[in-house]
Amino acid sequence: MHFITGGAFNGKKAWVKKTYRVTKDDPWISAYKNDLIPINLNGIDRNLIILEGAEQWIKKLTEIHNSTKSRELWNHYLNQWSSWEKEKPERQIVVIGTDITKGIVPLEAENRLWRDVTGWAFQDLAAKSDKIDVIWYGMNQSIK
Repeated sequence: MHFITGGAFNGKKAWVKKTYRVTKDDPWISAYKNDLIPINLNGIDRNLIILEGAEQWIKKLTEIHNSTKSRELWNHYLNQWSSWEKEKPERQIVVIGTDITKGIVPLEAENRLWRDVTGWAFQDLAAKSDKIDVIWYGMNQSIK
């Protein structure tokens, strides 16, 4: 897996499109377009899958579950994605997630929960990823 993160509107999507030479045939599953979090990727017959808006899928989890259950489910999804990717050496999953963990701590309990779980979930994603890039102002910094 390749984890792409950075601030909102900092060019993550454009960087991924350019770096991976994404075509219209490559699956681009986006929480920003209200796509559901993909659990089972077995029906996808492509070698590249882009999953965009990880923090939004995590938010949906925290709206239903406590932090422990949300993180447990997130790790289940990560394991499913990793298994799909490892079935064939040419497969690649790119997960894009906006970093919402910096700045002022939200006043509302539900937003603090979302921020906390996103931080933990991104740590889990980073641990399972082969590569990590942070995108700031359209420029990447590889950190793994």
